[in-house]
Amino acid sequence: MGDARVRSRASFASGGLDAEAWKITVVAMFGALLAQLDATIVNVSLSSLAADLRAPLSTIQWVTSGYLLALAFALPLNGWLIERVGAKALYLWCFSIFTISSALCGLAWSAGSLIGFRLVQGASGGLLAPMAQMMIKRATGPHFTRVAGYAALPVLLGPLLGPVIAGAILHYATWRWLFLVNVPLGVLAFALAVRFLPNDEQDYAARKLDWMGLFLLSPGLMLVLLGAEHLDRPSGIATVATGALSLAAFIYVEKSKGADALIDLDLFRRRVFSAASLTQFFSNGVLFAGQMLVPLFLVQACGRSPAAMGWMLAPMGLGMMVAMPSLGFLTGRFGDRSVAIAGALLSLVSTLALVWQATRGLDQAVLAGVLFMRGVGLGAVGLPAVSLAYASVEKGALPMATTTLNIVQRIGGPILTTGCALFLSWALHGQVSRFGLNAWAWAFLALAALHAVMVLAAMLLPMVREA
Repeated sequence: MGDARVRSRASFASGGLDAEAWKITVVAMFGALLAQLDATIVNVSLSSLAADLRAPLSTIQWVTSGYLLALAFALPLNGWLIERVGAKALYLWCFSIFTISSALCGLAWSAGSLIGFRLVQGASGGLLAPMAQMMIKRATGPHFTRVAGYAALPVLLGPLLGPVIAGAILHYATWRWLFLVNVPLGVLAFALAVRFLPNDEQDYAARKLDWMGLFLLSPGLMLVLLGAEHLDRPSGIATVATGALSLAAFIYVEKSKGADALIDLDLFRRRVFSAASLTQFFSNGVLFAGQMLVPLFLVQACGRSPAAMGWMLAPMGLGMMVAMPSLGFLTGRFGDRSVAIAGALLSLVSTLALVWQATRGLDQAVLAGVLFMRGVGLGAVGLPAVSLAYASVEKGALPMATTTLNIVQRIGGPILTTGCALFLSWALHGQVSRFGLNAWAWAFLALAALHAVMVLAAMLLPMVREA
């Protein structure tokens, strides 16, 4: 173990990465891929699930929603669990639970049992992605941006391939194989983790779990995420308000706990970490908000079929896949801050081009180019910001920093998506048409305004790394 670390440091000093770092990266990548794939693969099968399990769609949709909420619920436990048992042991536990719960989902006998097993699956999957990110950072050090760019490629394939894989499975087999397919993958990933991940039980000092913080933060996050989808209803507003009060109480309580806090709020006193967190919030938020607005525009305003719409969205995913492997070279040449700002500006300009598309009429060739450039821009924002955030904290604070960044990132998606959806609903029902812009153009303009805020957040990042 010690010799491996010496060789790793020597490799870094010579400007390269040893084989151990790449092995750790590949193994860690499995967790993020499986968690991301399972967040999207089930959406295609909701109608089949409702028919086979004899449940209304309003109930069966919790197969997806429950999974996503469980992801958010598990995040605050990440730092404490890593400090308690070590990253490798926790990773093995999560893979075991994820694989077993996947098998149970495939054997579910009712909608209630399936939703229950999905909650367990989501809770274990919610810990896999931040742990993968942290282990890659520890293994690659200052080469994190370059390596994470390559490692993100399979994860980016999750949302792109999920519906395709689900469609093929449903064509040749039953919905149960959507979950059973995870079993052999989970067993393989478990075996690779046992073989290649380094032991790290002694790297962290175990702390007591902040039960009060957990009681306030996790339900608060879930209530905000749940209510954000229904802000047009009084019940949704009440749910969000309750969640916001819980989060406010969490902040008040945590300030007095110091090192025993569930999340170290002092991290946000660091200018670099705060700027990176804000950038991540908007980066993830505008990504998901765009993935909601563009398909609606293509189907409702342009009359395209859902099948055709899926292929029309592919250029954006391709753009992100092109950007990720180039980040190591670009950040090495121009710096993390410059790359993040350039990506944010490119995504802003391409989003403004969507306003033009909504006003002048759809041109498929132009749309493909616009979405490709938007994907390139958004793909260049997140990892440089994360790399700067991690470089600004000490090694012992990495588990807490990882947890905090992932929480901020994940809540950005539903919050900004809901805001854009509400604005679009208001514009469509109000028949808004001012300054030559229709309702769809105004919705894309609102999305562009959020992109502009992301540009400002990226400009707050430092010119050089603090560590």
